[in-house]
Amino acid sequence: MAKVGIVMGSDSDMGAMSKAAAQLEEFGIEYEMRIISAHRQPDELVEWARSAEDRGIKVIIAGAGMAAALPGMCAALFSLPVIGVPLSGSKLNGTDALYSTVQMPSGIPVATVAIDGTKNAAILAARILSVADPEMLSKIKEFGAKGKEAVIAKDARLQEVGYKNY
Repeated sequence: MAKVGIVMGSDSDMGAMSKAAAQLEEFGIEYEMRIISAHRQPDELVEWARSAEDRGIKVIIAGAGMAAALPGMCAALFSLPVIGVPLSGSKLNGTDALYSTVQMPSGIPVATVAIDGTKNAAILAARILSVADPEMLSKIKEFGAKGKEAVIAKDARLQEVGYKNY
């Protein structure tokens, strides 16, 4: 089965990135999670990203704050999809990481989700994998149906009790 690589630049990113891992687990997707700093461990990052495909990784989710070099470097070294997650925590609350992640040079695409959007990154990774995996596509459709049912139930409660008692 295809794997997803999850990489972050610091253990301070674990709180956000663990949500991606939890979502992948919900879908039954195997993943490999690492802490590798693009700025402090460039050689290790190059080795990890270049060998990811050989380890069965089909999509990388790279979370980074501030200068957000990690997603772009992964995309430069890994030929399959990379999803960048700009992380908050800086004095600019993640807008610096967002701008860095979306402004990749031509030829180095990084799909980018919202600041701290790790759960959506995992869902996007699952959707990418579902292109070649009908079982995963069924899980994605089921996930969407559960989300719809949850909203319908919340609306029914609102209609029943009113907004003041919700």
